[in-house]
Amino acid sequence: MIGLIVIAAPSGAGKTSLIAALLKELLNTKIKLSISFTTRKKRKDEIEGNSYFFISKKEFLLMKEKKEFLEDALVFGNLYGTGKKWVEKQIESGAHVILELDCQGTAQVKSVYPDSISIFIIPPSMKQLEKRLNKRSQDSQNIIEKRLSMARKEISKGKDFDFLVLNDDFEKALNDLKQIITKKKYINNKRNQNAKKTLLDLLNK
Repeated sequence: MIGLIVIAAPSGAGKTSLIAALLKELLNTKIKLSISFTTRKKRKDEIEGNSYFFISKKEFLLMKEKKEFLEDALVFGNLYGTGKKWVEKQIESGAHVILELDCQGTAQVKSVYPDSISIFIIPPSMKQLEKRLNKRSQDSQNIIEKRLSMARKEISKGKDFDFLVLNDDFEKALNDLKQIITKKKYINNKRNQNAKKTLLDLLNK
């Protein structure tokens, strides 16, 4: 398996749900999910130290000044960062670490760990992405519009990732993700080609 795995996706593509299901299936392996620090307010269904480490902007900037982040980013007015020490400790112990990031964070990690594997999850269409964002009822319409605008920019960077996963069918996408992480390759060539074709379709619209 792989030491460091970075998984990114536009908001609403199903990244968090897929990672949660993946970790459940690979429960008895050495795969661990890194928990990020954020200045964003905690949502009702989120747990401190499980979903994120929720800290103040002052605390975040102090950690950044001390170079304690492997990567950090400003997303929709909130700061996010991955603790460097924890990740390095896990890798040194032989664990495989998943980082759930955005494209900006992925690029930062790749610059430090060029051998890490990057996976980009894409929706079947922008229409379906908008539908998913509205369905989850987490954001105002204004934020949803911003997320869709950001999604278009992020999708344009999908071609720079090592692997693409098309989330048109949850179980199939989960299997794609599992095969990439456990075997470091695609098993189903048709799924691979569909993902590449969908990315091109998304970029041309």
